[in-house]
Amino acid sequence: MKMNPLGRTGLTVSEYCLGTMTFGTQTSEEGAHAQMDLALDHGINFIDAAEMYPVNPISAETQGRTEEYLGTWFAKTGRRKDWVLATKHSGVGMKHVRDGAPITAQSVPEAIEGSLKRLQTDHIDLYQLHWPNRGSYMFRQNWDYDPSAQNKEKTLANMLEVLEALQKEVDRGTIGAIGLSNESAWGTSQWLRLSEDRGLPRVASVQNEYSLLCRLYDTDMAEMSLNEDVGLLAFSPLATGLLTGKYQNGQTPEGSRKAINGDLGGRVSVRVFDAVQAYLDIAAKHGIDPVHMAMAFTVQRPFMCSSIFGATTLEQLEHILKGADLRLSDEILKEINAANRAHPMPY
Repeated sequence: MKMNPLGRTGLTVSEYCLGTMTFGTQTSEEGAHAQMDLALDHGINFIDAAEMYPVNPISAETQGRTEEYLGTWFAKTGRRKDWVLATKHSGVGMKHVRDGAPITAQSVPEAIEGSLKRLQTDHIDLYQLHWPNRGSYMFRQNWDYDPSAQNKEKTLANMLEVLEALQKEVDRGTIGAIGLSNESAWGTSQWLRLSEDRGLPRVASVQNEYSLLCRLYDTDMAEMSLNEDVGLLAFSPLATGLLTGKYQNGQTPEGSRKAINGDLGGRVSVRVFDAVQAYLDIAAKHGIDPVHMAMAFTVQRPFMCSSIFGATTLEQLEHILKGADLRLSDEILKEINAANRAHPMPY
């Protein structure tokens, strides 16, 4: 398993990261622990959670259960130090977490204490802000997100107070590095500028959606990443399962994410299945499994730190890991780029 630097932290993480957002709904505690064992056995040392997880569905009854499952594995095995552990502070509007309150200096220590208790650990290696208080272009909001009503002064004041709160947690030893999620180039740049001007914790990574079907990161964010040593942690590299091909021709497998969330969070569109077919055809032409091709594409991008994938079952995880050493040829990458031009932004 190839290892990559996590920003300027001095930590190195595997280019595949085990996502855990189904741990506690679609994936049982036993299944979650088996996935953690298998991932470690295959050289993965990076695991990502969030205080709001699990999803599919999101509910008040299950909120925090994912971190609890990780915590019981750490307690059972005593192998907490084998992982670079990442989790996230929920943003404004998540009603099941602090009644949807925004991220503030007051919420930071409260959220961290909650995560530490559930995770049964005293330290989080990478602590991320799940989405900005001011909103985000992510989650299909890029079509109509309007930043014109933002108050720059208030935004920067909030960023500064949050950074100062995070510095206290670094000093206390509860967190190591910090990261962002669902952020923009402007937003990331402001976090970086404030941290550098004030000697506060520096952003190490940005966790945004990225896949063959969602390549918003290829422009301004890519330039920021490469110049600032802030790597991408790509989520949904398989586009919530669309790129496996299992939803083609009207199929909805029992127990799948689409069976639970019919439009896959807004990803099902009139154009998406034609786009998926274009990538399935490329994989078939070259005798490559489409899952392996989709994952390999993400990790070969020059701005990538790690690609966060999720598996509902151990069998799915085993299948994904079989392609961990795949590298795509220039010919395949050219065909992928041609398909992207023919089927841009399908959702």
